[in-house]
Amino acid sequence: MDNNPISCHLLGRLYSVDGKQLQQQYKDFLSDFHTWDQKSHAEDWLLFADNIGPALSIDETALSNGELYTIVTNKAAKGGKKAIVAMLKGTQSEQIIRVMEQIPLRKRNKVREVTMDMAANMIKAIRRCFANAERVIDRFHVQKLAYDAVQEGRIKYRWEALDEENKALEAAKKNRQSYQPEVFSNGDTLKQLLARSRYLLFKHPTKWTASQKERAELLFPKYPELYKAYNLSLRLGNIFTICKTKQQAFKRLAIWYNDVEAVGIDAFKTVARSVQTHYESILNFFNNRSTNASAESFNAKVKAFRATSRGVRDTAFFLFRLTKIYA
Repeated sequence: MDNNPISCHLLGRLYSVDGKQLQQQYKDFLSDFHTWDQKSHAEDWLLFADNIGPALSIDETALSNGELYTIVTNKAAKGGKKAIVAMLKGTQSEQIIRVMEQIPLRKRNKVREVTMDMAANMIKAIRRCFANAERVIDRFHVQKLAYDAVQEGRIKYRWEALDEENKALEAAKKNRQSYQPEVFSNGDTLKQLLARSRYLLFKHPTKWTASQKERAELLFPKYPELYKAYNLSLRLGNIFTICKTKQQAFKRLAIWYNDVEAVGIDAFKTVARSVQTHYESILNFFNNRSTNASAESFNAKVKAFRATSRGVRDTAFFLFRLTKIYA
């Protein structure tokens, strides 16, 4: 049972016994939970120093009720046995440092690369704990910033369209007239066009469906600023796809910065400032083309395990079972 994420409730149903009672029996008698050497501090932090490797990932996940935990994983484990290096409650850099510094310095100095997002607390912790490691900011987090900037523009226009429609309805009602909103060739009203364009703005034009292509042909001529924002997001993503070296990427990134300034969209100016602040760690992607996908995948496994356990009622016991599989 330790090595299988199947829940006691499912086992109970399979063998026609009370699942809740089976879980209690497993917790109190069948497992070594009560003699676990990390039980006393499990809810606050867990550490498996022997699982450390040359390439690590760090990310955060929510266990229950939005309670965030920081997880450090060893990429070489590929999300399986010995994947968890550390897991701790909270996301503050000092908390992370306090736990990670319990790993002997000689082991920490063997770490050569750590992938992460743009969070300042993660960057500070990794800089302090792994002095020899190259920090690599995940390319997908960078692209997500650009996508969010595009969506901000779409949402702004949608609220404006809703406001205009409400005003038109009030005016028609006041004049005792019926109101019919403009309907485009694909059957969308303006507010529907903006609402239903959400997903096409996340995708490359080559991946649009026929209806998304038709919607884009209606949307962009009406909102040229949105078209410019969408193009900026595509070009930022293309840097990671097309460029083979840091030098090529640096040149394309410089041109992209200039175009952001020329377009003058405030949300993209914020994205550009964030990229400029962390450009060295972002460009480190081109050394090994490393991403934080392994951390995202591991977070999905934690959430799936939480689902089979029907939530997290006893955090320490949940973490005990999780580490039996992944640590």
